[in-house]
Amino acid sequence: MAQRFKVGDHVTWNSEAGQVSGTVTKVHTEDFDYKGHTRRASDDEPQYEIKSDKTEHIAAHKGSALRKTGQ
Repeated sequence: MAQRFKVGDHVTWNSEAGQVSGTVTKVHTEDFDYKGHTRRASDDEPQYEIKSDKTEHIAAHKGSALRKTGQ
């Protein structure tokens, strides 16, 4: 099972542009629509919306793609 995160946690993840960091803004435990696509989420495998520190872009990721930082 991937690490669990909560709203307000500061995390990092890899993107095409390299390492990105941001803050968790939402935790999804049910399927949800994200940019026109259905993203699968459950209590066992939640998905997270994260606001990038640098660009303020909102991304959605599984917990397995994220790492908590010390901030």
